[in-house]
Amino acid sequence: MGTYDVDKLMTEARRLAADYHKATGQTLPLTNEIARHDAMRLLNLVAPEQLIAGVDAIGQGEQRSERYQIKGRVMFAESKTRARVGQLNMDGQWTRVVLVLLNEDYQPVELIEVTRPDIHNALQSIKPNKRGAMTVAKFKAIGRTVWQDATQAA
Repeated sequence: MGTYDVDKLMTEARRLAADYHKATGQTLPLTNEIARHDAMRLLNLVAPEQLIAGVDAIGQGEQRSERYQIKGRVMFAESKTRARVGQLNMDGQWTRVVLVLLNEDYQPVELIEVTRPDIHNALQSIKPNKRGAMTVAKFKAIGRTVWQDATQAA
């Protein structure tokens, strides 16, 4: 088996996922893999050497003590529902959650980071907590933007 260029594979995965959605109106289950790749690349994170429950990436340098759970969400223009962040692993050993917002072409638009205490407090205020789920709007309200596509900045 040959060596693959992961960035090239991700480019093809983005194209395939976007084309599939345009053709069928359905999504392929690639969003979180693309989101993990983008968060690690854009925030200079690395995959943990050993599996850690609920942890997708580890910080480096000054952020080396941080453990990240990474979530992805594609924001389709035609979507009429309130976008939700996928279920969080509240039992995991993460210290921060990064939400990667992707456009219809599965390109990163914005990365938002929230600390564990802020997530915990927000989930306490949501009536019957849907197992660690919240809206993208709520996530943005309690988080901070740590990366934004320059062409999308206001």
